[in-house]
Amino acid sequence: MENRPLTNDQIRSVTKLLADSAKPMGERFRALFTLKNIGGHDSIDHIGNVLLRDESALLKHECAYCLGQMQDEHAINVLEKVLSNVNEHPMVRHEAGEALGAIGSDHCLSILENYLNDPCKDVSETVLLAINRIKHLKQLTLPDGSSSVYSSVDPAPPLEENNLNQNIKQLRTILIDEKESLFKRYQAMFTLRNMNTDESALALADGLDCPDSALFRHEIAFVLGQMQKAITTEKLSKVLALRNENEMVRHECAEALGAIATDEANAILKKYLFDEQRVVRESAIVALDVSDYNNSEQFQLLDSGTI
Repeated sequence: MENRPLTNDQIRSVTKLLADSAKPMGERFRALFTLKNIGGHDSIDHIGNVLLRDESALLKHECAYCLGQMQDEHAINVLEKVLSNVNEHPMVRHEAGEALGAIGSDHCLSILENYLNDPCKDVSETVLLAINRIKHLKQLTLPDGSSSVYSSVDPAPPLEENNLNQNIKQLRTILIDEKESLFKRYQAMFTLRNMNTDESALALADGLDCPDSALFRHEIAFVLGQMQKAITTEKLSKVLALRNENEMVRHECAEALGAIATDEANAILKKYLFDEQRVVRESAIVALDVSDYNNSEQFQLLDSGTI
C-alpha cells in the first residue's frame, strides 16, 4: 500500500501517541517510525523530547536509533545530551553514540572523541566503532558506503570485494576472532549479512557465542533480524533464554524473532511477555507487533488506519 501524506491533524495525533506512556508499546513504536519516515526538524524535535524524558529504555534507545538513521545534523545536540548522561541506561547511551556515527559530521567526530575511554564498555566500544566509521568514510570518494541494501545506515561498511573473495568460512574466521579489531569484525558481519543466504546467516549466528563483547553480540542479533532467516530461530531462542545474558543482547534476539515472524518464533516470544527484565518483556511485545506487521504488511499508523 502506497503511503499518503499525513495531514497536520494526523501528525499531531502521531506525536501525541509517541509521547503517551499509557499507550501500548507497539503503538508507540509505530508512531516513532511514522515520524522517522516523515522526517524534518519537527519530527526530530518530537523524537528527541521522548528520548530525553521517557521512562522506557527500550523506546529511548529506538528513538536514538531513528535519529541516527535520519542522518540530520539537527539531532546532534539531543544525542550529545544523552551520550553525556552517565545516569542513562547504557543501551540508550550506546545508541546515541552510534547515531552520531551514522550522522557522521566533523562535529559528531569531535563529540565522540570525548568518550573513547568511557567507563561503560558498551559505550566506549560504540564510540570507537563510530569514530572508525566516520574516518573510513572520509577516505572514500563514493557516497556513504555503509548504507545497505537493507535500507539501514550501518555502524561499519562491508569489506571490499577485492580484498576478500566472498568466502563464508574466511569471513566467519574474522567475525569470531577476538584478536581482530572490532571494526573489521563488524565489516565481516555486514559482508555476511549482505550475502543473505542460510549459510551466511548460520555463520553470523556463531557470533552470538563470542564472550568478549555484549555490543558485538547484540549487533549480531540485530543483523539476523534484518535477514529474517528462520534457520536462525533456534540459536536466537537459546540466547534469549539466557537469564545471565546482557539485556541488550536478549532484547535484540527477541526483536529478531519478531522479524522472522513464523508461528514458532511467535510462540517463543509469548514466553517472555512477563520477563523480569523490562527491556526484554517490552521487546517481546514490540516483536510480536512487528511479527503481525510482517504477516499483514501494515506497520506504520497511516497504513493501519489508526489515525
